[in-house]
Amino acid sequence: MRQCIENPNDVNWLGFWAEKLSTKVDKDWDKAAPGFYKRTRKEDYQVALFDKLILDENDTVLDVGCGEGSVTIPIAKRVKKIIGVDSSPKMLEYLEKRANDNDIDNIETILKPIEEITYDEIGDVDVVVCSRSLNGIIPIDEVLTELNKIANKYVFITIFGPENKKIEKDFDKELGIKTEDFPDYNYFFNILFNLGIYANVERFDLNNYREYNNIEEAMDNGKFRLDMYSDEEKELLKDYLERILTYDKETGKYYNVKDKADWIMIWWKK
Repeated sequence: MRQCIENPNDVNWLGFWAEKLSTKVDKDWDKAAPGFYKRTRKEDYQVALFDKLILDENDTVLDVGCGEGSVTIPIAKRVKKIIGVDSSPKMLEYLEKRANDNDIDNIETILKPIEEITYDEIGDVDVVVCSRSLNGIIPIDEVLTELNKIANKYVFITIFGPENKKIEKDFDKELGIKTEDFPDYNYFFNILFNLGIYANVERFDLNNYREYNNIEEAMDNGKFRLDMYSDEEKELLKDYLERILTYDKETGKYYNVKDKADWIMIWWKK
């Protein structure tokens, strides 16, 4: 017999979140860093993100899971100071290179896993930004509690939307393997609610599909887990992309209309 829950707030959202991530395989971000640095360019996700962020030129910002700086660098140009935290030394190395190339000197970096960020170490900042960095964090309630303490004005978080990774999931089906399954954003919202944080939820309206100069670029775009594929599976991926991608003679680009990002922004004012 199905157990009846009288109070919706009694649902164990943390348990559901952890269960979804129980088989997660961590990515080698040091190996991924060169590819992220090489392909980083302005995209519709960034336009949507920066359109939503509420920033002031006198603000200090904490960028959680900053990576090689695709979000950090543009924010640095708009605020007084930004602190980038990441667990990958190689990512931070590329971030510092990008900052030097752009003559930016208001970025501080901290080498640390997201799970270990604490208010005691960071102190107060005006705005916390977590761009595409919290999807796979298991002690999510502890992390959110610390980030909420750190922020004086706002917290902005983006996580996967329900229609992300369409072509990746189709390819995994062809391989007969299970796609990485991340918790839905409603888990996240309800975890926040149970922490006493009443957040706003917005879905980015991203209409542009991704475009690639060649098949190799489509393979090495960060969406496929190339680090986990065998040589045979990489060849199958190449064949798959050659089948599903359309070549546009006018632009010289390859594309698939299903290959679009889907992101949810969850944010709150302190």
